[in-house]
Amino acid sequence: MSEDSGFDRFECAPGLRLQAHERVSAIHHENLLQRLDRLEEMIERLERRLWLTVYGVVAVILAQAVQSFLVVAP
Repeated sequence: MSEDSGFDRFECAPGLRLQAHERVSAIHHENLLQRLDRLEEMIERLERRLWLTVYGVVAVILAQAVQSFLVVAP
């Protein structure tokens, strides 16, 4: 039989439950992706801060080394 035979499509409870489960799963998946995106952004910011800290420590060490050379050779 064809779908346009004039009969309404029968929706049964298991089919409706499956559709609802698919919608809930899609919502969960979208939320999970959003949370992962936020985590990635936070990790990138943390990584930038870490590198700035490393560069700052290296700059202080180099500044102290240059200062000690300037004191030794006036």
